[in-house]
Amino acid sequence: MGQGFEEVFTQYGALLSRVASSYEANEAMQQELLQEIAIAVWQGLSRFKGDSSVKTYILKIAHNRAVTHVASQVKRVDTHRYENEELGSDGYASNQHSPEAASSQQQSLARLLKAVRALPLQQRQVLTLSLEGLSYDEIADVCGLTKNHVGVILKRAKHAVMQEEHHAQ
Repeated sequence: MGQGFEEVFTQYGALLSRVASSYEANEAMQQELLQEIAIAVWQGLSRFKGDSSVKTYILKIAHNRAVTHVASQVKRVDTHRYENEELGSDGYASNQHSPEAASSQQQSLARLLKAVRALPLQQRQVLTLSLEGLSYDEIADVCGLTKNHVGVILKRAKHAVMQEEHHAQ
């Protein structure tokens, strides 16, 4: 309560951007989704009652918007495939000692994101919230699940990503 949109977006913009990129592989579509999320957060802040943290509240809005966005994209008859698009600059390469190591890390990140995007929506949602550091209780609140169900879904999602990673190597 009391936080304005600009303050919230300044504080959580990077988090919301990561949510968008976990749902969309294509950079242009990520930006479109991030704009949709920003509008939904802006509209939703007036309804925020303080029942949870602002972070949890806006993540609930962001993930609901992302699910709706993905569902609308699936319905669209679209022959374009974005799986082989290169990832944009993400700062990881700057910490590397060689171009080969940077390339290897970039490829690993691309495989991980591809595996996460291949998950069913609910598993993707729970896993990305977990990767953002939310507790099981916070994830349950965002997704409308029980804490135990979050644990089960998270375990399945991690297993699926590990299987995908193992097959990719």
